[in-house]
This record gives sequence, structure tokens and C-alpha cells, in this order.
Amino acid sequence: MSVQNVIELANVNYAYNQNQVLKNVSLNVEKGDFLAIIGPNGGGKTTLLRLILGVLQPESGTVKLLGDNPVRTRSKAGYIPQETSVNKLFPISVHDVVRMGLTAKRGLGRKFTKEDSLRADEILTQFGLNEMRKRCIAELSGGQRQKVLLARALVSKPEILFLDEPTSSIDTSGTDEVYEHLKDLNAAGTTVALVTHNIGVMSKYIKSVACVNRELYFHPDGKLTEHTITKTYGCAVDLIAHGIPHRVFHSHQEHNHHDT
Repeated sequence: MSVQNVIELANVNYAYNQNQVLKNVSLNVEKGDFLAIIGPNGGGKTTLLRLILGVLQPESGTVKLLGDNPVRTRSKAGYIPQETSVNKLFPISVHDVVRMGLTAKRGLGRKFTKEDSLRADEILTQFGLNEMRKRCIAELSGGQRQKVLLARALVSKPEILFLDEPTSSIDTSGTDEVYEHLKDLNAAGTTVALVTHNIGVMSKYIKSVACVNRELYFHPDGKLTEHTITKTYGCAVDLIAHGIPHRVFHSHQEHNHHDT
């Protein structure tokens, strides 16, 4: 029987140095979802991702990824962290960086096969990066590096992909390109979960939203309410999309049952 809920959190609490970061968080995300995780800086979004991936352990509550303990299943997931530092003295090529995305499945110390190299070429071509496959990763712009890291996360064909602010170093056209790649990936059956501040852009692509500020409010239909967004950010929020301030929220009364 296939796993329907790919992410399951039940009554999860996590504190750092006596500071409560996440409080009584529960969340179920279905296979094939496109989840946006939003909230203020310091609200616990990145901590939530790390708990789901088993990098952190909850103080109480349970976390399951793909139906099991995340430590056992995270090799089936792709992950792009918020800040990825590149050692400019280490001469690694774009092609080699992408092939490294296959290490988790084949194990450390094993040589890459011809099939691995062909798979890396395939994903680089898909992202329009093949012409720079031999260039050193450190020579690329921030936007180009981010696309390479996305290619690395996708080369192993993960069942679920996690991204933490994936377009923070990319311009508007690059942002749209990344989201289109994610949309196609999601349409092909991969579950996507991303932390983002870019609410205006993500509203065009996502299916569900988790608002995180110590507590979590989940909207399975992707529709936000003014009440929840105000509670999440601590103030009223106007969205800016294409330079025009406007609200995209439905009335709180109409969708109150989603604030769970």
C-alpha cells in the first residue's frame, strides 16, 4: 500500500537554548502536494524543515517522512538549504557538483558510472546549464549556482523535494524559471515543499500553505485569510505583485475551518 501522507507531524515541540521555537505543531502533507511554508524570520520555518528531514530531533511529538523515521527515508528526498557556501579554492566543476547528488543513493566512496554522468548531463541540459558543465562552480553567479544546486537535488529523482528560500539570490526572470521547473516536477508526481518569503510569486504555483510562527496554521487549499496572515506575521500584510499592492486573501469567516 502506497504512502498517501508523505509528511506527518503530530504534536511536535522543539526548543533551542530554552527558547521555544516550535510549539505543538501537527501537519499532514499528501503525496503530490506543492506546499509553501511562510512566516516571519525566526518563526521556525527552517527548523521545521530540519525536523522533517531528521537533522533535528523533536523534544516531544512524532515526525514521519515517507511513512517512516526521516533518518531512514531522507535518502529519497532532495534538499536545498538556505545558505550554501562554496569553497572558491576547491576546483570542482558544475558537472561534478550535480553528480554528487547521486552519492546518497549509491554510497560514499563508490565511483560514478557512465550512467551517472549521462544522468547529470540530462539534468544540466534540462536546466540550460550544459554549456557550463566544465566550469568551476565558484565562477558562477549566485543565480547560476542556485540552478546548479537545484539540478543536484533533482538528479537522483527524489520522491519529495525540500527547498529553503530557493530564489533568494536569483532575479525575477530566474525566479519564474525555477518555479516553472518546480511546477513541471510537481505535475510529474514529485511532492514539493519550500520555504519562501515571495508570497506574490508562490501564490501562482502552490497547492497548500503552512503559516509558521512558533505555532503552525495549515491551509490545504492554499487560500490564506487576513486573520491568519496577521497572526502569523504580527501585523497586517499587503502583498506586492508586479509592483501593485493588493490583497489576495479570502475573508476569515469564509475559510475559518482551515485555521487548524
